Amino acid sequence: MKTIGLIPTRLNSTRLPQKALLPINNIPLVVHTYKRAKLCKTLDEVFICCDDKKIKNAAEKFGAKVIMTSKNHTNGTERIYEVYKKLKKKFDFVVDIQGDEPLISPYHIDQVVKFHNKNPDVDIILPTLKIKPTNNTNIIRVLLNNKNEVMYLSRADIPLNYKKNKSTSLKHLSIISFKPKALEKFSKSKKTYFESIEDIELLRALEIGLKIKSLKLKGDSFSVDVFDDYKKAGIKMSRDKYFKIYK
Repeated sequence: MKTIGLIPTRLNSTRLPQKALLPINNIPLVVHTYKRAKLCKTLDEVFICCDDKKIKNAAEKFGAKVIMTSKNHTNGTERIYEVYKKLKKKFDFVVDIQGDEPLISPYHIDQVVKFHNKNPDVDIILPTLKIKPTNNTNIIRVLLNNKNEVMYLSRADIPLNYKKNKSTSLKHLSIISFKPKALEKFSKSKKTYFESIEDIELLRALEIGLKIKSLKLKGDSFSVDVFDDYKKAGIKMSRDKYFKIYK
């Protein structure tokens, strides 16, 4: 099975401007994601997919492979589909590794790819991590059925503690493995109703009938969405085991 890792990123991030270029231990945030993806054993190729030459120039200084994209995409999934088409190569799986997770685990990426290899009939693999209930709307919660198939995603702390208190929730980990046909179907579909309400792109996949299965992983990972996340990433990076390999 051949697998490509694509890292979508854009310059004009809303909540934390130009976060892709923010330095963490003297390395741009998105380059950390790239370097960690390159440590994976299951990815045959890795590219940063960006919409601005500032990101391209900064990433290439650190040896990253970069492909420019349109500035008009509404989400990262559409951005990686543009790059996938440009490459004109055949891959069994396309892995979206979101560029705002500088502490993403190469082990987690490998686990997702291996899981998709074992479940080739599934359109999309979305890993999850357990977290304590929180009101943070930057975190995407995931509801699964008893077959670990995704039923819904939300920025709300679901399910609601109405009759029984829950001790943990499941959050969306920013690694998404697509079958190429599923990626194409998603990208050619218009924005859907629930996607528009929640601003969660994978809701489009559910609404158009794509099958998403989850792999429950252990560990810790978070997106850099606001300045406090950026400060937290800087602290954690200095003692991170993978950073010691590529710094």
